[in-house]
Amino acid sequence: MRRTAVLGSAGTLLAGTLIAGAVAAPAATADAVQQNKGSSSLQDRGGAEAYGVKVAADRAARAGVDWTDCPADWGLAKPIQCGWVTVPLDYRKPHGKQIKLAVDRVGNTGTQQERQGSLIYNPGGPGGSGMRFPARVTGKNAIWAGAAKAYDFVGFDPRGVGHSTPISCVDPQEYVKAPKADPVPDSEADKRAQRKLAAEYADGCAEKSGWMLPHMTTPNTARDLDVIRAALGDKKLNFVGVSYGTYLGAVYGTLFPSHVRRMVVDSVVDPSRDNIWYQANLNQDIAFQTRWNDWQDWVAKNDAVFHLGTTRGQVEAQWQKLRADAKKKPLGGVIGPAELIGFFQSAPYYDSSWVPVAKALSAYAAGDPKPVVEAASPDLTDIQGNIASENGNAVYTAVECADAKWPTNWQKWDRDNSRLHEKYPFLTWSNAWMNLPCATWSTKQNTPVEVRTGRGLPPVLIVQATRDAATPFKGAVELHKRFQGSSLLIEKDAGSHGVTNLVNPCINPRVEGYLLTGKAGPKESTCAPHATPKP
Repeated sequence: MRRTAVLGSAGTLLAGTLIAGAVAAPAATADAVQQNKGSSSLQDRGGAEAYGVKVAADRAARAGVDWTDCPADWGLAKPIQCGWVTVPLDYRKPHGKQIKLAVDRVGNTGTQQERQGSLIYNPGGPGGSGMRFPARVTGKNAIWAGAAKAYDFVGFDPRGVGHSTPISCVDPQEYVKAPKADPVPDSEADKRAQRKLAAEYADGCAEKSGWMLPHMTTPNTARDLDVIRAALGDKKLNFVGVSYGTYLGAVYGTLFPSHVRRMVVDSVVDPSRDNIWYQANLNQDIAFQTRWNDWQDWVAKNDAVFHLGTTRGQVEAQWQKLRADAKKKPLGGVIGPAELIGFFQSAPYYDSSWVPVAKALSAYAAGDPKPVVEAASPDLTDIQGNIASENGNAVYTAVECADAKWPTNWQKWDRDNSRLHEKYPFLTWSNAWMNLPCATWSTKQNTPVEVRTGRGLPPVLIVQATRDAATPFKGAVELHKRFQGSSLLIEKDAGSHGVTNLVNPCINPRVEGYLLTGKAGPKESTCAPHATPKP
């Protein structure tokens, strides 16, 4: 899942952290069954939507993708090519309003005989763009070199994201302005102010993007994925999903089990209906605190480098001092506690952030605030970057709010988050405010898909670190139970979000071997962690 920041503080969410839910699918109607008789698309258990997917997929298969050089301002250089796939806004009305999805690709690096089709990627979110995936080939990423011989690497912007009919909820420049309010409330007045901000954000989404909001669901993105598959000319889907992308994969595998060829899901969202999405975010607060503690322990072990203390408590005291100083007087005039969370949460997310975050805190403790200010400040001159950031948060909110029903009673939010904050203070309140727009959402909130094994689903490879903050370990165990025949590959005592793009000689060959041969390996196996960062 993807997490950005705090709503009242320019929030983001789980990328790491994110997840998304779907509509409970009624049985296919008699008309749809008759029109689709003999079609495996009937395994889309979405009722009327099943027929709509078949119409759209057949249309896309005939049209294909008109591949051309990517627009110059997309930042995707040759030999990467770009194109469009047209899908229905509403799959119940396949001949109604259509929207365009941006896709890109780079061809397989091996021979035509080695080619096994397209490999489609989703990095998470909701709200993440997969358009950088082909750059793993052009950038000669060694981890993916073997798979690149066999597959065209294909990325796409999901509906509402980036170039694919993007949605928006607020002015991007206003969205990034700082400092925002401290996410940790000192009073009931602070809570009322954050509630007002959340309601205004929900209203802004309805005003600016209301026509798209009812259709911004994970099941619809899964249906889009099937249309993209057809447009690429692939009979079956090869897919890698990370973070929220694992939930997208789980929903796709449930709706289209016989359309799956190979599927790798990495850093897994718990797909249980009662987890999507309110409970998922509460669980995330606990896991983020655990990984934050891991980072502090590592910093303490390297006190000779960082000089922040030899115990976790001493490192925490330095963090709390920075936080208190920024609350009293924003650093550089723009960095308060909310902006600090936006930067420092990268440490529990990704091991690659351990050193730079520790160095910034170390510099501040030594009297130099510049590294923190530079790392955590918004850049109002980065117009395109701010548009992308606001768009990502808008999609995150829209999908999570539409996928599932959220509590509308403020007392429940207040009670649950106040209780969690006592033990897990690092992220709890910022996460709460980021998701609170869902309490006053303007459009229908659906029942998530019941993720399960369907006829024809092949073995799925599930990869998970045991101490992941954004998508706690339990999610991988749950999906492993639900997808019969799946294999669970565990990275023990590790917690960096997104395992498959890290160097681990135990994990990388297993992932590559599965993509090349379809052999997922033992039902469950454990690998040692990847190398700990060097300070």
